[in-house]
Amino acid sequence: MTENPTNGDEGNGGAVPAPRDTGGEVIHVRKGMFGANNGGDTSGYGGLIRTVTLPGAASRPYGGWFDEVADELEGALEEQDLLPANAIEKTVVDRDELTFHIAREHLVQVARTLRDDPALRFELCTGVSGVHFPGDQGRELHAVYHLRSLTHGRIIRLEVSAPDSDPHIPSLVAVYPTNDWHEREAYDFFGLVFDGHPALTRIMMPDDWQGFPQRKDYPLGGIAVEYKGAQIPAPDQRRSYS
Repeated sequence: MTENPTNGDEGNGGAVPAPRDTGGEVIHVRKGMFGANNGGDTSGYGGLIRTVTLPGAASRPYGGWFDEVADELEGALEEQDLLPANAIEKTVVDRDELTFHIAREHLVQVARTLRDDPALRFELCTGVSGVHFPGDQGRELHAVYHLRSLTHGRIIRLEVSAPDSDPHIPSLVAVYPTNDWHEREAYDFFGLVFDGHPALTRIMMPDDWQGFPQRKDYPLGGIAVEYKGAQIPAPDQRRSYS
């Protein structure tokens, strides 16, 4: 059975976001399909021009239970003497999803509020994904969290950004322990540094691997195999994850 996260209550009221090319924020103009720019293109795709656009902030009413969640979150933050405008950079309704863009310094407090407030009860974080937008100046790295309320049958997203020059984001392992290995994977592949993580080490690449393979500026091809001749240390000399 296909799950529709907007069916937990009354739905989102049929709110339809504007098409990406008519609103939002253009962060890059991509030319061609495969990134080749040294000529000799015989594919026919070299003339493609496509804008990379991030959805803009939504305006009230968001529709259905989206407004209820936004109101409750803002009220709960105010009760903690935190101005919602300082913590929530923008609220986006796009593709039938509700996303709060959170200032990274307030991420832990917002996540704990979403988990603990009785009217919110987003008890489960199903992971964090890294995203790299080289053209998004000053916030090139994004971390995206999917939160699920088992109590109310709802799903929302949190998104946090950080610059390439300062890729630090607070860890949410203390709030959502399931994020442990997800944060390690985002660190391994995108270079996002989750401050406060209990053991932030690479999870798939070798410890001494240079670079972060899922960043868009990572070179494609021509990388020597670095496993050949590797020596595995004795069990009592391997790193510990505890």
